[in-house]
Amino acid sequence: MSTRRRRLVAAATLLPLAGTVRAQPKFPSKPITLIVPFAPGGVADLTARAVAEPMSKSLGQTIVVDNRPSAGSIVASQAVARAAPDGHTLLLMSNSNALSVSLFKKLPYDTLRDFAPVGLLGVFDIGLFVPAGSRFSRLQDLIAHAKANPGKLTIATISAGSTQHLAAEMFKREAGIDALVVPYKGSPAVVSALRGGEADVAFEILAPVLGQVSGGVLRALAVSSDKRNPALPQVPTVQESGVLRYAVASWNALAAPAGTPAAVIERLNQATREAVADPSVQKRLGALGVRLASGTPAQLGELLKSEIAHWGTVIRAAGIQPE
Repeated sequence: MSTRRRRLVAAATLLPLAGTVRAQPKFPSKPITLIVPFAPGGVADLTARAVAEPMSKSLGQTIVVDNRPSAGSIVASQAVARAAPDGHTLLLMSNSNALSVSLFKKLPYDTLRDFAPVGLLGVFDIGLFVPAGSRFSRLQDLIAHAKANPGKLTIATISAGSTQHLAAEMFKREAGIDALVVPYKGSPAVVSALRGGEADVAFEILAPVLGQVSGGVLRALAVSSDKRNPALPQVPTVQESGVLRYAVASWNALAAPAGTPAAVIERLNQATREAVADPSVQKRLGALGVRLASGTPAQLGELLKSEIAHWGTVIRAAGIQPE
């Protein structure tokens, strides 16, 4: 083969590769939409907005938060599952996505197959709260009372099927008590039930009620996770209070549509890690009881799988039928 022919063959071999390189679009090439399955003002929304600002700076594009609340996070999740897999539409994924798998007979997407995990953002605990004047000074006292008076203890939570509601059902099982769990429409109604004597104890995430605790209206008997929360360092965990197998924490993370290129996922993951490490973000969310965390996309994928399995067991044990 002549020298000229060898050069032509080599050039022809490189042409498809060169075309592939040129075809790779810049990311991000336009503003990114972060769809949040909850209403503005809650801990999930505040988490999304807190990390969106430093992520925007890192990525060089604005991140627009789009709130689309619905039962089970279905509306927001469906929108992201159907979006173009280019990284410009993201989902604020949460524990709600894991719960929905067992709470609904059929979802308009597959929670494991239709999303590409990006990275964890933070973990937040549930507190066990009583009125300031409650006769229960420790969680051990409450458990002893419940065992001595089966069916008499009333536990307030937000809506049926929420993490708080299921955490209360799981607590009953692990503590070996018979108690009545009453779901309310929202956090204000839960606090009113406590203050009005309708409920003895409430299971609620920390953010909505920390102000009530600092104001002396409520007291925290314990936190649900396996470690104390920095926002309430003096409050023991449920495990420290004697219920050894009990640990519950909810979480927020970012996910993209399945099929999003690996390089785009990696770039987004890097931006989330930088945002979570930002001192201003840590201060802002730490005051709400959020324990910021990060990790790889693979680690988030494993967390989602384990949470789906765990909460499926809790839901079935509580006798909750899928809708």
